[in-house]
Amino acid sequence: MKIYKLKLEELDTLVSEVIENFPSGVVILRGDLACGKTTFVKEIVKKLGVSDDVTSPTFSLQQCYGDKIFHYDIYNHGLEHFISLGMLEELDRDGLHFVEWGDDELKSILQSAGIDVLTIDIEKISQDKREYRLDYA
Repeated sequence: MKIYKLKLEELDTLVSEVIENFPSGVVILRGDLACGKTTFVKEIVKKLGVSDDVTSPTFSLQQCYGDKIFHYDIYNHGLEHFISLGMLEELDRDGLHFVEWGDDELKSILQSAGIDVLTIDIEKISQDKREYRLDYA
């Protein structure tokens, strides 16, 4: 597990780490409301040179940026609804998939399907600083 304590203006350090070490697969983003999950995805999209506006997919369930960046939010509907819509098959597509509010059950399902998973737990330390815990397992 890697741990970073970063201010927003230092987030590029973490973004570079993820892009270098995890070029494709599913990134599960966990943390309280307004901790910075969507902000992290915005920074990834920007770093990869995609100019799309990044917004939380809370109500749409999925957003796509460029050809290979996918962003999901399962907070409102839960994992069962996500699975019932056939969205697990989406996560097997080539690219980077960011799932906000994913849990250990999703991680287990993905790993058993042979899909690479990175879990990032985000904790708000102060108004302008977050702790990011990365688990590549």
